[in-house]
Order: sequence, then structure tokens, then C-alpha cells
Amino acid sequence: MDNLFNAQVHFNGGNPHLFKVQVDIMLKDLNDQLNEINQGLDPGDTRRVEYVWYKRPSLDEGRITFGRPELMNDDDVRSMFSIFCQHNMFPWIEMDATLPPEDILKSLILPQDYV
Repeated sequence: MDNLFNAQVHFNGGNPHLFKVQVDIMLKDLNDQLNEINQGLDPGDTRRVEYVWYKRPSLDEGRITFGRPELMNDDDVRSMFSIFCQHNMFPWIEMDATLPPEDILKSLILPQDYV
């Protein structure tokens, strides 16, 4: 399947989770896929991905350096795949995704006589 690419995501800086992503995916669909992965890991977690960054390699004077651009639109996603398809230096695309903080009010236990 030539249109699938290996990727890994870290939710809020946690452990990496490997997955496959379509090369022609749009940002909304990528976010949906990341949300499904997160909910599969923690079925009670209803938070949605807010931001996604990826580790962008570049070669500078013989040294590999990494940038961390945010994926903000479909052009950014296409650019990410273009960079990784061109260089093919790494076995997967590494992404960081942030989930909003848990809603504190939802986690409170109300007293029994609360109306």
C-alpha cells in the first residue's frame, strides 16, 4: 500500500503510539484519526486534539537538525508528507498532539444532598 505512511504520536508528551496514515489525508481527517487513537487508548477520554506538530528534519552543513512546525492547514500536511517522501531518512513521521486539560468540574464528586 503505497499511500500509507508510518507515523507515531505523543499525546501531551506521553508515550509514543505507532499508526499508519494516508499520504493524501486532510488536517481534519488526521485530527479525527488521532482522536480515535486517543479514545481507543482511553475510552473514557472525550477530549479532542487541539494542536499537532511534527518533527521536521533538515540537513544543515552536514548535520541533521529538527524543526517543530505546527500543522495548521491542509497545505502544512501536504508539505509534511512531501518532506518525508523526498528524504525518506526516518522510518516514521513523529508527531506531538495536545489534548486540552481535563474539565475539572466533570471530575468533581458532588455531595449527595446537592440539588
